[in-house]
Amino acid sequence: MADEIYEVLAVKYAHNGRQSSQNFIGGDEHDRPMPLDYFVWVIRNDKRTVIVDTGFNQESGNRRSRQLTTPVNEAVSAVGIDCGSVQHVITTHMHYDHAGNNAMFSNACFHMQESEMQFATGPCMCHHFLNHPYEAEDVTDMVRRVYAGKVAFVNGDSELFPGVSVHHIGGHSRGLQCVRVETARGPVVLASDATHHYDHMNSGRVFPTCDSVSQTVAGYQRLLDLAGDKRRIVPGHDPEVLRRYPAYSKLTEGMVARLDVDELV
Repeated sequence: MADEIYEVLAVKYAHNGRQSSQNFIGGDEHDRPMPLDYFVWVIRNDKRTVIVDTGFNQESGNRRSRQLTTPVNEAVSAVGIDCGSVQHVITTHMHYDHAGNNAMFSNACFHMQESEMQFATGPCMCHHFLNHPYEAEDVTDMVRRVYAGKVAFVNGDSELFPGVSVHHIGGHSRGLQCVRVETARGPVVLASDATHHYDHMNSGRVFPTCDSVSQTVAGYQRLLDLAGDKRRIVPGHDPEVLRRYPAYSKLTEGMVARLDVDELV
């Protein structure tokens, strides 16, 4: 059916220059530039538009020395989306760079794992090593949305809409979920932070911000099982995504890539 096939976009909104030694537990003996790009994702067809994650805000970016290249509302506006009209947001997890602009999507229902809310509001948050990727204001904002009836919880794997499903991965955070989307080139898996870069999945190594190393490593195979082809797995922070996939338009080159079409290389 037509409503089961989607256009999928990676929308870059920020950047952080860093070395590969900062991106792997245990460092990297071949230390090299390995920056992070920060994305939100768009899933849409003529029936519905779904946003995946909302990025970080300027205040949080400044505090963490991250470069905001385009405010999220302006970035999604460049592909014809008014934040206020969005009805559904999938929150892969509540780290600062994935849940910092929820207020922009004032009319949306947020879909997230029960285990992520439990983790982000439970005893693990007493420890800096585990709480530092979160912003207390973002978490409390999500709690307010729960009380307002604006959060839909998932426990494990679930099809949210025809052709769009979420799958619990864990590892990076307790309730991390990826998103599987039916497209014209087959199922595309938005890995979010289940693999920050292609190199994490390909090498079996792990990003330092981590709740469970074993779940992270097991998650790499889970991503492949869901996608059926490694080329249909999209990492959460790799600048390579914008080089591998065609630009949405000439005006958005270097900011928005089409993920529902084959890679350029």
